[in-house]
Amino acid sequence: MKFALLAGLVLVAASAASAQDTPNEMLSPTISMSEVDWDAAAASVPGKPDGPAREVFARLNAATTGQFPGIAESAVPVLLPLDIAATLKDKDAGKAPNEVLAGGFRASKFFLPGPAGYDATFFIKSSEVPGLGVRYPRPIEVEIAGAAFFYELEAPSVVESKETPHAIETEFPGMRRILREGRMRYAFTRFGVPYVVSIDCFDGRVSGRRLACADVDQVAVRFLRTLQVAGGTPQPPRKPPSIDLTRPQVVSLSFTYHSSGSLIPNSGYKLASGRPDNHVYARIRFPLAEAPAYAKSQSFMPWGDCYMKGKIGRTNYKGAPYRCRLNDKQLVFDESAPENFSYPWRDNFCETRDLRVGQCPAGIGHQGQDIRTSTCVLRNEGADRCQPYQHDIAAVRDGMIWRNSVQDFVYEAVYLVINTANDRVRFRYLHLDPKRMDADGLESGRRVAQGEIIGKVGNYNKKENGTSYHLHFDVQVWTRDGWVWVNPYMTLVSAYERLIGARGTEIKDGEPEPAAVPGIPPQVGALLPPPPAATAPAVQQTVAVKPKPVRRYGRQKSRSDDETN
Repeated sequence: MKFALLAGLVLVAASAASAQDTPNEMLSPTISMSEVDWDAAAASVPGKPDGPAREVFARLNAATTGQFPGIAESAVPVLLPLDIAATLKDKDAGKAPNEVLAGGFRASKFFLPGPAGYDATFFIKSSEVPGLGVRYPRPIEVEIAGAAFFYELEAPSVVESKETPHAIETEFPGMRRILREGRMRYAFTRFGVPYVVSIDCFDGRVSGRRLACADVDQVAVRFLRTLQVAGGTPQPPRKPPSIDLTRPQVVSLSFTYHSSGSLIPNSGYKLASGRPDNHVYARIRFPLAEAPAYAKSQSFMPWGDCYMKGKIGRTNYKGAPYRCRLNDKQLVFDESAPENFSYPWRDNFCETRDLRVGQCPAGIGHQGQDIRTSTCVLRNEGADRCQPYQHDIAAVRDGMIWRNSVQDFVYEAVYLVINTANDRVRFRYLHLDPKRMDADGLESGRRVAQGEIIGKVGNYNKKENGTSYHLHFDVQVWTRDGWVWVNPYMTLVSAYERLIGARGTEIKDGEPEPAAVPGIPPQVGALLPPPPAATAPAVQQTVAVKPKPVRRYGRQKSRSDDETN
């Protein structure tokens, strides 16, 4: 399979000096450290136990590790909704811990402590907690995180914020209540550590399907009142080193990419531009198992729906010409069009979507990057769309799986959360089939290793065939406001160069796209073979690059217009 990694690539030797003259410089993110006061944290434990902080926390860890495995690994005091006095008493008496925690909250399977701090999620049901003050039919998920270090980002283009209600400010001095990127966040500092409690919500017309932001204060206040120090281990601070940005010494003749922030013209929200960001936020493995791969839009390229902003031309047959109303780029109604599966790459982090992204000029954008595979496998010669589940997805780092099953939008999503001495990052993979993830045991709390296959590229968006065949991949880093979307584009460029063993050539604004390299055709157009005859034994189907004539099944149903990513 190593040859497949270099399919379609021609390499040429080049000196490191000349190669560095072409691209913009890749940058490491800026990180700040927390100054943890472990003595103050130990003194806050009910009963004010005697002894140094390390002994106090060793006893706490022994009492809580059964419910929260690995809690001693946290480099910051872990705040949880627990009655610590009762927990210590039950531990001494040999009693099993209660499933229902303080305030009526229940722990999820996701709890990740480590040298970067900790993350945990909890649920509460209004039907189980009389007087909660929120009438919502589904479990409400609450996130909490504390950080040993955090990322300093450039100021967001747009910050959605609301004043902290007087009642909260009075009860929790210094509390910041922030509405950012679809989450209500309650940020505070305790023992020198920044903590954030956050709840996903909808800041719009109230719906039974989405929790209104106006309703989350009651839940958040109830949660905040229950928090007590539950574990962690005092340890000296260690600032993460800068990310290794070493690039290959050879240059690919075929891998080219547009600069970060360079969108397809007029594809940004309300025609806004992108926002250049040359930071590499983590040194990762590329998320597709094999190269070649193509990072580019799936909404404003051939067969794209222009994100429902209107088309000019009819798309009622394969190959039909059309364009988006937002620009003059000529398209064809054919997902297997060679342009979709060829270089150069193009950033689409701030492309038109109806999603909150503070780091985009308009404050609204895509949140991540579309990635196309090496081939588009067609059902038959008349099909206009790719078949799903033909290409493997790999874990980009060692980490823990988190699947937020509360929101409809993320049923097809899986997060990979990283907590190491060097990184506090989480990655999201979208458009995976939920049933396949369930069958593969890809559930919250599972640990995976870098390079491990964790799924297949799909087209799931609320239903099968709800979007085009691609992987949506995005990155969040932990800040004083909690988890924030950042542009994954240069992180992916860096990872892809390591995958293929060669560096790409950047196409800066105003420069023409290079001509295709002769002898390197786009990897598209494979067909599924015909099904076996009824009397033949069942065999595993394979993809034939030059298939024999096949029986037509009829043109496939065209895409749905309800895609989001």
